[in-house]
Amino acid sequence: MTGAKATSGWHARSAVLRLLVGVAILVLLLFLLPRQRVWSAMRSVPLHLWCTVVVAYLAAHSLGAMKYRMMVNLGGAGLNYAQAAQCYFGGLFGTLFLPSIVGGDVVRAGVGLRLARHRAGFLLGSLMDRLMDVSALALTSAAGALFLPEQLDARSRRVFFILAAAATLFIAGIVAAVALLPAGRFPFRLRRRLVRLREAARSLRARPHVVLISLLGGVLVQGSFTTLTAVLAESCGLHLRLRVWLLAWPLAKLAALLPLSQGGLGVREAALAALLLPFGAPAALSVAVGLIWQTVIYAGGLFAGLLALAARRIAARRAAGPQALAQDPGGRPLPPG
Repeated sequence: MTGAKATSGWHARSAVLRLLVGVAILVLLLFLLPRQRVWSAMRSVPLHLWCTVVVAYLAAHSLGAMKYRMMVNLGGAGLNYAQAAQCYFGGLFGTLFLPSIVGGDVVRAGVGLRLARHRAGFLLGSLMDRLMDVSALALTSAAGALFLPEQLDARSRRVFFILAAAATLFIAGIVAAVALLPAGRFPFRLRRRLVRLREAARSLRARPHVVLISLLGGVLVQGSFTTLTAVLAESCGLHLRLRVWLLAWPLAKLAALLPLSQGGLGVREAALAALLLPFGAPAALSVAVGLIWQTVIYAGGLFAGLLALAARRIAARRAAGPQALAQDPGGRPLPPG
């Protein structure tokens, strides 16, 4: 009990520290930049446009939830749509309170391990889904580099393509390593889990078209987020071509993966300002766009929590359905035969 309390206290202190780090970064940015210009740019976004972006943000994440279900079920998790939505949107809600964007994966895993038919397959599918997201970010940024020949030299473009290829090879390497792992050399309990993990990896390897569809779905989701950010930027007075956002926005999101602050707060804004500066974007406007997008993330995360609760109730009703059929109207189990 004492250990549990100590662990809980450590997590609480860690969360507070990350929040303070994020706030400190924002305070530093606002101290160095003209604050009035930042607030003026943020206030220039109409409320109806902001609400539309939040709805579109959740719609894109709905596609992400379907992609997530596709990957974990390919590993043998056996989740229905309601269960997958419960895991996915619960994780999206969890990013508001856990370090970096990856923090939500802890929530997804906690919920999914209780619901999955095969835990090893679920974990492998979850890992593959996250790797698909990172690869999608790299590909989106590479597309932006490809369409900016006059502002990026050949060497810079080559770097982005190398990063995308490295991410792809990394994913293939993980699948191959798990599939070829000599499970017979481990103890029985661990060997049984490794065998299930290897079977899940073979399932992924046997259906590469599903992995490809998941990757394309990830690119579509990340491209949607990039486009929504560009729309908000136009309203803030930051006029850049979409190809610039395709290059810079995914890189800023990758920077937010670092567990430095709560949900990437401050890190994303600083990275976005630095990445857009070479394209003539005033840092004050870049930070304003980042802060507006942060409010979209917070609002979307809160709605995602409600969606996760709704999905949980739907999943519970579906699970209770077969049990209800096995009872008489009075609620007593029917006799066998």
